[in-house]
Amino acid sequence: MRLSSYTDYALRTLVFLALKSDGLATINDVAQTYDISKNHLMKVVHQLSQLGYVEAVRGRGGGLRLGRNAEDIRLGEVVRATEQELDILECFSSTSPALCRLNPTCVLKSALKEALQAFLAVLDDYTLADLVKPRRTLAGLLDLPLPASLAGTA
Repeated sequence: MRLSSYTDYALRTLVFLALKSDGLATINDVAQTYDISKNHLMKVVHQLSQLGYVEAVRGRGGGLRLGRNAEDIRLGEVVRATEQELDILECFSSTSPALCRLNPTCVLKSALKEALQAFLAVLDDYTLADLVKPRRTLAGLLDLPLPASLAGTA
């Protein structure tokens, strides 16, 4: 299974905003930091904003910030919201007919469905706050300043 770049960009945007806890960030900041398409990122941020994960502040000096506490954002929830297709096999889809003759009694389909549920259950155990625990290291990798409360700590 492979997640789409859309979901990847959504998760990276949330990590960026969780690390940039002081002030607002712009879409351009995020796009430049990760070297990703600003146009593609605009679509991602728009959906994250609609879902309440990101708050977009309009006007002069506007930008983006987390719409919820990082502790309240579960990764499984974000993946479910941003992945258009979690159907591992064509026969999982409710919109396409099951072409496989084995479909009525397919053990593979059952096994893969169980694996997908386990994958999402593990992601549900993690929050955005968990992803940014190595805050100092991550901030350094992204060239983000540490908040004043963490700047003097080891």
